[in-house]
Amino acid sequence: MRVTNNMITSNTKGNINSNKVLVDKYNTQMTTQKKINRPSDDPVIAIRSLRMQTNLSHINQYLDNNIADVESWLEVTNTALYNMTKILTDIRTQCVNGSTDTLTQDDRHTILQQLTQMADQVYSEGNADYAGRTVFTGYRTSSQLTFKTDEKDTVYQIAQNFTYEDLKEKRYYYGETEVPADAATACNAEIGTNTYNRIRLAYNGIDKIGYQPAATDADPNPSFVEDKIFIDGTATAVKTYENEDAWYQATQNGADGKTLGEDEVIFIKETGELIFGDKIAHTLAQNKSAINVSYVKTGFDAGEARPEYYYNCTMQTPDMAEPVTYTKENQQINYTISNGITIPANTQASEVLDTSIGRDVGEMIDIVQTAINAHDKVEKLEQMMAREEYADPESQKVLQGYLDSAKKEADYADDNLKKTYQQYITNFGGYLEKVNVATTNVGSLQKRLALTKNRMENQQSTVEELKSNNDNRDISDIIIDYYAAYNAYTASLMAASKVGQQTLLNYL
Repeated sequence: MRVTNNMITSNTKGNINSNKVLVDKYNTQMTTQKKINRPSDDPVIAIRSLRMQTNLSHINQYLDNNIADVESWLEVTNTALYNMTKILTDIRTQCVNGSTDTLTQDDRHTILQQLTQMADQVYSEGNADYAGRTVFTGYRTSSQLTFKTDEKDTVYQIAQNFTYEDLKEKRYYYGETEVPADAATACNAEIGTNTYNRIRLAYNGIDKIGYQPAATDADPNPSFVEDKIFIDGTATAVKTYENEDAWYQATQNGADGKTLGEDEVIFIKETGELIFGDKIAHTLAQNKSAINVSYVKTGFDAGEARPEYYYNCTMQTPDMAEPVTYTKENQQINYTISNGITIPANTQASEVLDTSIGRDVGEMIDIVQTAINAHDKVEKLEQMMAREEYADPESQKVLQGYLDSAKKEADYADDNLKKTYQQYITNFGGYLEKVNVATTNVGSLQKRLALTKNRMENQQSTVEELKSNNDNRDISDIIIDYYAAYNAYTASLMAASKVGQQTLLNYL
């Protein structure tokens, strides 16, 4: 085959250009330390790099956002649970202190002071937040567990369900000794007690109790039916009193103290208590009955737990055109912390803070205050008897009647203090158990999260290393290839210069 000078020149240019391309390639690699500059350089490397980059982005999302978020959320929750445990333990300690027989008036004042301070803290830990999101309020993370301020015009209609196991025995005391201004009138106070089974609602100061009929096509907006509750699906009449004094006064016609019939159910609005006669209480326990109650309450104090986090309810405020309906449900906030692995980050308030806690503390405060007041009466009467103006036998006899009545009242108060506080030792032991279970659950989640985080960090390192091996070249290898390509390019230039010097004329 005849090879012309033009053919040689063309091939030489092509070879020079190929070597120049290699020099440019390795020069670029030396600058970027990447194997390819564009996907067309090596599609296999490009596809593998994209796949690993996507995988790495997911891992970074899990590590830098999801796992970090859950870590902080659980840490805040764990701290709040620790504080709850401390508060409940302190209250339980006061229960132990109050259940003794040797309390002095100073001891009672100390218990009262401690309980009053802790009453405001019972639900405050439920307002713990992480980055502005309340951790115990389910999906409503922008709202607090408790009322921030007193809301005197806010109305809730609350549905609350009980069982026969919620029936608890309680002593109801009647009669009160009044410290007289003088010794002119004999004491006629009747001091006594009755014991009944009661169910205590989540709140006191109730407007009305009853049930809310279900809406129908014929009556889409049925009215609230007052003074009836459902026992095993049957409407049962309830007699309502404003307070215990009203109950006491209504049953004084030949009755002994605060009484009710064996089949009777009464409701005390002030205390939020359903009180059952002996026979109906026995029937409830025997039949293992369910009791369904609806009630309306207007006005809530700052620090009280909001009903929507515990019960099905509706809320109406003066500035709302229509009431808002809340349905109690499991509002679990899940985070994806790895491919196909989710973890619940939140703990709901109803799982750790029972509404009975605040009610128990309130009763404990009232009981110890009653005991303090009773002993104050005894002390005042003893001081009156020691005064010279009442030294005559007739005055002493009259005042002794008051003193005996006051001592009886103080004995009842001490007995109630001791027995109730003994009972509440068990109650607060149960509340502590719920918090401890929640703490254990959070601790388990933290351990699980730590294991997943460690695995994801290892996976991140592995993928980063694989991606680096796929995308990057060692600088020493690039330099070797670069000089080899550069030498080849230089040699091709020298060869081309030699070829270009020889023509056919040199041989003619």
